[in-house]
Amino acid sequence: MSNVKEEKRKADEGINGHDAKRQKPSVSPPRRDVGDDGGEGGASREGLGEAAPFDDGRDDSDEDAFTINHDAYPEKPAVIEERAGDISFYVVNNDGKPSSHIILTGLKCIFQKQLPKMPKDYIARLVYDRTHLSIAIVKRPPPGSFAESSNLPGEVVGGITYRPFRGRQFAEIVFCAISSDQQVKGYGAHLMSHLKDYVKATSDVMHFLTYADNYAIGYFKKQGFTKEITLDKPRWMGYIKDYEGGTIMQCSMLPKISYLQSGRMLLKQKAAVHAKIRAVSKSYEVHQPPKAWRNLKPGQALPELDPLDIPAIKATGWSPDMDALARQPRRNPSHSLLLGLVSALSTSSNAWPFLQPVNGDEVHDYYEVIKEPMDLSTMEQKLDKDQYETVEDFVRDVLLIVRNCKRYNAETTPYAKAANKLEKEMWKKIREVPEWSYLEPENFESTNRKPEDQ
Repeated sequence: MSNVKEEKRKADEGINGHDAKRQKPSVSPPRRDVGDDGGEGGASREGLGEAAPFDDGRDDSDEDAFTINHDAYPEKPAVIEERAGDISFYVVNNDGKPSSHIILTGLKCIFQKQLPKMPKDYIARLVYDRTHLSIAIVKRPPPGSFAESSNLPGEVVGGITYRPFRGRQFAEIVFCAISSDQQVKGYGAHLMSHLKDYVKATSDVMHFLTYADNYAIGYFKKQGFTKEITLDKPRWMGYIKDYEGGTIMQCSMLPKISYLQSGRMLLKQKAAVHAKIRAVSKSYEVHQPPKAWRNLKPGQALPELDPLDIPAIKATGWSPDMDALARQPRRNPSHSLLLGLVSALSTSSNAWPFLQPVNGDEVHDYYEVIKEPMDLSTMEQKLDKDQYETVEDFVRDVLLIVRNCKRYNAETTPYAKAANKLEKEMWKKIREVPEWSYLEPENFESTNRKPEDQ
């Protein structure tokens, strides 16, 4: 394997940046290892299996300014294992090398097992496609094994397959999975951090796009992805693969952030904030209990005490009204259930006409006919702002979407058919929640077309 600088140069020249959706690059990028940018990784320098010394990136020179509590941000097992050389991260593609084929085959098997709804031949075709790259987590081969003696990679336990679109500054994450017995070690988050730092160091990619199913949305949100797509549509529309029932998500990276060091950075920020607070506040001081509460016998009730009789509490400006306000629930009791319902509806295969507001420039008379428009993204925003006081209010908005659609479109159109199916899905989901058993369709305004709408 060539040295790090040579590999980075080749990687930059090897991945073709043509805009054609299926055009293959003339030169396939070489397999190279992650971690040679000084980040929080122990990837190999000279071939598979040989771990480089781990560099946690710590600079203790500024710790005299404030105390950093390292226990407040404990390292995940994935970080510890990488430092010890038990796992390594590799970027590979179908370059014809045996070691690359071994890793890609391991990734293919994991994707096929963890993504059972995806056709197996489709997964294999994309994993081995030379326009795609993969970053894999590879276990160290057992001592004395054939893989170790032959300098071959060990077991693949997870990875991400992605396709960079150079010149367009984004990459599509096609597959992402961790082996089911390795999902509690922080591998997924650490893998994504490696990917972000790698693509920033070797390409012009600054954004990721992916389609996530209901089970993956939570993971991607934790990794900085959002459902709000800010990239211009002409830049990505028609270039990435569209999956029915999936939710498109975007992650935009920050140029100055090392994502492998984000935990360390947050520790420094937290310590700096605490230092500023301690300079102007005494909230960190621990006060002795009131005299009336001292020397009580076991089981003896605490004497009643006016909180304002305690000098430290009085000095804070506390009042009973503030306490009552703080104890009020911040969310509607049904908020989490409604969040799950709107997520299920948004990812339904019948939701495609109702995900975003109707574009008045494309449908010129829509807002002349529909005076009270509604869509699923608007419902998500209302839910985030706690604008649904009751479940009934939420249901009325879903039925409003259906009613608007059937008023503007004929019953035989795909739009009206999708609206009918979406309404049935909503009632099916509602009946699965015991707390909502009192909700019945006859208690709401019908979504059938009125005579004046015919």
